Amino acid sequence: MLEGKFARGFTEERLKSCSEPKVHHDSGGYYIYTFSENVKVYFDDYYIFLENVYNNSAGELEDIESKLKQTPDDHGETLAFYSARSIILNIVAKTARNFYIDGTNFGVIMTPWCFGTIILEKVEVYRGRLSRGELSDESIPEYPYYVIRYIDEIYKKTLLDLFDFPTEAFKMRWQYSELLKKYSKVLSNITSSLNSVLMQIKNYGA
Repeated sequence: MLEGKFARGFTEERLKSCSEPKVHHDSGGYYIYTFSENVKVYFDDYYIFLENVYNNSAGELEDIESKLKQTPDDHGETLAFYSARSIILNIVAKTARNFYIDGTNFGVIMTPWCFGTIILEKVEVYRGRLSRGELSDESIPEYPYYVIRYIDEIYKKTLLDLFDFPTEAFKMRWQYSELLKKYSKVLSNITSSLNSVLMQIKNYGA
């Protein structure tokens, strides 16, 4: 359990009675062929990974928040660095907890690498919204330039350390993203063609 109160979403009892065809059991316990990658992942291993990630990020977050309170207001860059790290740790902790307690969606069970990539993209989305002034957070300075700069500088290294991943762990993501973009473009072209055909049919019928 997380913090002694958050239980696993998919308990052994639930897995025993589930009808999901991707869920199986062997001598190592219950496992699933993940929806996103079709890779074999044991539930126990994945939950232990989430527990470690959550505990590490939540523990460091407490330390960072304490340092933020103790840092004088005129130490702008120091406050920005702590704020940037706090943002990253908050995203990690909240996502790990949400995936841990979710017992309705088997899609949250994935490889640690896939989880790390999701966090990476969540941080990048947050950073983008922050740079566009779309976020209203009292903990963020009115002019968050330095916070954004520090997020850019530290977020990949912070995540690699938290997940205990090798440096090359996120390199495949860009190839995967390019495949998604190409696939999306193909779908968009197909959709446009279908809409064109439907419009012609509609006009013909009129």
